[in-house]
Amino acid sequence: TMTNKTEKTHFVVLNLTFHILEPLCFPEQSTDGPSLHGPSSELLVCLFCSESVLLQQKDFLLKHLLLEHKMVIADVKLIADLPKYMLYWKGRFLEQPVTDFCSVIKTNSTGPVEKQEDYFLLCDVLPEDRVLREKLQQKRLEEVLEQQQKERDDNSFHRLCMFCSEEFSGNRSTLLNHMAREHSFSIGLPDNIVYCTEFLDALQRKLDNLQCLYCEKTFRDKTTLKDHMRKKAHRRINASNREYDRFYVINYLELGKTWEEVQSEDDRELVDDEDDDWSDWQAHPVSAVCLFCDHQSDTMDQIYTHMKEGHGFDLLMLRTELGLRFYQQVKLVNFIRRQIHQSRCYGCQEKFESRADALRHIMAEGHVMKLPDASAWDQPQYYFPTYENDALLCTLSDSDNDQSEEASHGEDVPVIAEDMSDLRALKQSSVLNQLLKNRSSCS
Repeated sequence: TMTNKTEKTHFVVLNLTFHILEPLCFPEQSTDGPSLHGPSSELLVCLFCSESVLLQQKDFLLKHLLLEHKMVIADVKLIADLPKYMLYWKGRFLEQPVTDFCSVIKTNSTGPVEKQEDYFLLCDVLPEDRVLREKLQQKRLEEVLEQQQKERDDNSFHRLCMFCSEEFSGNRSTLLNHMAREHSFSIGLPDNIVYCTEFLDALQRKLDNLQCLYCEKTFRDKTTLKDHMRKKAHRRINASNREYDRFYVINYLELGKTWEEVQSEDDRELVDDEDDDWSDWQAHPVSAVCLFCDHQSDTMDQIYTHMKEGHGFDLLMLRTELGLRFYQQVKLVNFIRRQIHQSRCYGCQEKFESRADALRHIMAEGHVMKLPDASAWDQPQYYFPTYENDALLCTLSDSDNDQSEEASHGEDVPVIAEDMSDLRALKQSSVLNQLLKNRSSCS
C-alpha cells in the first residue's frame, strides 16, 4: 500500500473493498454517442500492455484493465481527455512501479491468503493525478470556449428550420430563437451551446429517421410523428440522452452537472401570444455598478457614459483599440474589479492600505486607462466575476454595431445575453476551483 495515505484514501479503499466493481459500472446504454471526451475515433491505450481500442469502446478497455491488470480508475467520466490521461500514466508506470502511485485494495482480506487479490486504485487523491486531471480539464475548457467564440462571431451560418423549413442565414442565434419562439422548441440559450451545427445535425437525423426527439419512439411517417410531438408536447429533447452532453458549455465548466440542469435554469417560458414582444428586453433595469464607485445605472449607455465622464474610463474605446472579443472583455472587467477590491492599482500593481487609497492613486496618477500587459489579465481565472451577479458583464457585446443593428431591426429576435447568475455555485464546486485559486494567488 502507499506509505502516506490520507483519510480520504482510506475511505476510498475500504469502500471499494466491498464494492470493487462499482467504479467500473459501464454506461446504462451502449449508445451514449459523443461525450465530453470528443471525437470517438481517438485511440485508448492500455496502461500496461499493447492493447488499444477506439475511445467509443472505452468500456472494453476498462473491463480489460480490471480483469487482466487488477486496475481501477476512479471517476472515469470526469476525465476531460481520457486518451491523453491514459498515455500519461502509461509512461509513468514504465518509469516507476504502480505501487508508487496507486492505493492497493486487498479483496477478501479476512479469508484465506490464496483467495486474496490485490487491486490498484488510481484516483485524484494522488496529487499528481489531480494536477493532471485539472490540466486536461483546463485545456479542454479553453478549446471549447475558443470554439464557442468562433461560433458567436460566425455570420456564415446557413440552415433550414427543422420544423417549418424556413431558411436562416447569418448568426446561429436567429434560428435557435426562431425555433424557441415560433415552435416552442428550445435547446437552451445560444450562449450556452457549443458545436451548434453538430447538435442540430444530430437532431435532424432523428427527425429524418421518424424518431420523436423527446420519447425517441419511431413512427411510420412524418405526419404521424408531427402529430405525436404536437399533441404530446414532445417538442423538446430527451433529458436522459447523454449524446447531448458535449453541446453545453457548462458541462466543461462544472464537472458532474448535467445539461438538463442547465436547461432548466436557462429556459424561458414561451407564450404563444401575438402581444408577446421581446423588443423591450433591454428596457428592464440592469443595475450595473460602476468599476470605480458605487454609482448604479439602469442602462448600458448610462453606465458607460458615467464611467467615461466621471472617471475618464472608456471601455468602448479600449474594446475597439485592443480588438477585444467578448470573453476578453469579461476577463478585463473581472480583472479590474478584483484588483480594486484588493486595494491594488491595476495599471502599475502598487498595493495600498484601502480601496479608497487605491482609487485616489489611480485617478491622481492617470492610471485609469493604463492597462498592464494582456498576460496579466487575459487568464482563465478571470472568467469568474469578483462580485456575484455583476450586471456590467451583461452589457458587454462583440461589436460596435450591436446597438445600431438592433435598433434598425426591431422585429428581429434578440440574442439573450449569457446567463451569469449561477457562478457562485460554479466557483465553489468546479474541478478548476483549486487551480484557479492557485493562479490567483500567484498573480
